[in-house]
Amino acid sequence: MSARSKVVSFKGAYGDDLAALLDLPAGPVRAYAIFAHCFTCSKDVFAAARISGALADQGIGVLRFDFTGLGMSGGEFANTNFSSNVADLLCAVDFMREELEAPSILVGHSLGGAAILAAAADVPEAKAVATIGAPADATHVRRHFQTDIEKIETEGEASVELAGRHFSIRKQFLDDLEEHNIRTRISSLRKALLIFHAPLDEAVGIENASMIFEAAKHPKSFVSLDDADHLLTKRRDALYVAQVLGAWASRYIGQGNIARDESDADIVTVSETGTGKFQQRVAVGPHLLTADEPEAHGGLNSGPTPYDFLSIALGACTSMTLRMYADRKGLELGAISVAVDHKRIHARDCAGCAEGREGYIDRFERTIRVSGGLDPSLNEKIAEIAGKCPVHKTLEAGSVVVTKVTKGT
Repeated sequence: MSARSKVVSFKGAYGDDLAALLDLPAGPVRAYAIFAHCFTCSKDVFAAARISGALADQGIGVLRFDFTGLGMSGGEFANTNFSSNVADLLCAVDFMREELEAPSILVGHSLGGAAILAAAADVPEAKAVATIGAPADATHVRRHFQTDIEKIETEGEASVELAGRHFSIRKQFLDDLEEHNIRTRISSLRKALLIFHAPLDEAVGIENASMIFEAAKHPKSFVSLDDADHLLTKRRDALYVAQVLGAWASRYIGQGNIARDESDADIVTVSETGTGKFQQRVAVGPHLLTADEPEAHGGLNSGPTPYDFLSIALGACTSMTLRMYADRKGLELGAISVAVDHKRIHARDCAGCAEGREGYIDRFERTIRVSGGLDPSLNEKIAEIAGKCPVHKTLEAGSVVVTKVTKGT
């Protein structure tokens, strides 16, 4: 499964256009998340891009955006502060509510993690919150320009160098930091919390993870990032975070958010995902699947083809039917597997299997394997029982398809 990124934008807290990327899975979207980047970083920083892409590969759609005055977003960074970052986050949530659905997962890296913790209580739909190398207090960011603080305090503004770039920091930025008590917000979070932190993080010390953990109520978890650096510049570290985060979040977001009426529990619903030309979301009760076509036919190859599903039905039905027979007769067959090869061939090329048929036919060749071995004398009986599987009978007898056309909602 491969993800795709869609360029979007929305209005930030100050009314500026904020640039964003929506990383979408190739298959059905299980849930949506927001990723908040680190201080003076952008949505394109390695950690944000790699983690978002890896989460999308797990079926989670992720919105990552540039805060006001950063990256490709409009506005002046000098006019921003921690409060405006939190407000930008809530604007992003509103955008998702209107265009997609509210995020059920909130992820923040470094100061973006602190912003996520401050904003989480105002996102009732969010069920899971994760921080990566986050400070326990917003004032921690002052350490990045400690030598310039006196000038900022006395002159009201100073140009500071951060990660090789110059930013204007105003006194209102410092004053705003003092107004936020992140640990109080954490204690009333009432959401599942996962804390990622590297013990040797030089930018934000490991003691911050301890303070966040102590302030939080259960359910809460901590994952050590071992020798990872603060920005997760090693690809393996970012992918590890995404893998653990996706597995952990599954406990709280479930397998999908498609509402289905109980009366439709036995109905298979197939609908376009909007991704690629042919990709379809297949919903069967609580189960979500993906159907698609190969790339050679214009698809994304993100799931089985319709005819693959037909072969799956025959193979699964055959194996289940044989299992029932073996259990009833006390046969020790071991594990049963069925390989199905489907081809469309001319009837004349299917000697002995298409009598009275003309033109092209669909031919399913079924190979049954049993790991426990099989007495050759039972071969014909096993083939006979396989032919009694309901899907086999349906394929051979033919079916009636009744079509209704209704207005969509």
